[in-house]
Amino acid sequence: MSVAEWAVTMISVETLNQALAAATLVLEIATIAFLALFFIRKRFPDLNDIGDMLARNGLWLGCILTLGGMATSLFYSEILGFAPCAWCWWQRVFLYAQVPLFGLALAKRDTHIADYSIALSVSGACVALYQHYLQMGGASIIPCPANLSRASDCAQRFLFEFGYITFPLMCFSLFAFLIVVMLFVRNKR
Repeated sequence: MSVAEWAVTMISVETLNQALAAATLVLEIATIAFLALFFIRKRFPDLNDIGDMLARNGLWLGCILTLGGMATSLFYSEILGFAPCAWCWWQRVFLYAQVPLFGLALAKRDTHIADYSIALSVSGACVALYQHYLQMGGASIIPCPANLSRASDCAQRFLFEFGYITFPLMCFSLFAFLIVVMLFVRNKR
């Protein structure tokens, strides 16, 4: 039995969806808290330690989260068989590109990656937010570029937890968190 087969038999898709949705909720709360910290840290010097910790460990956080996001999306599409739509592929482009960038930045101890990560994350967040809008029932502004080969309809929801969390919103939350953390990394420079 392969690792993939073992994983599929041990964890139900519903349980995995709920766990990822809960992790997304925690990520959203952390994003809001860290964004608030970014703006108020100068008025409250006691909070500088948290900001410094984020700046020091931001590249590691980015690397771990982008690797995790990549592994999760590949697990859902390649192991569980959920076909990604064209907008999902665009989100993957903006996310997957950051994995080698963070790896290289860690190897070279180069914090200038923050600028590239912010640019890729803003682009990916826009795509993810638009697809989330579609999945929540919004009217299509840009037609779904789904092709007949393997892509699915962009408005189809495979995951819907807590009344608002979809795959695109998970991706948006990850991009938003990366943006905030990279602001700390960039600010430390």
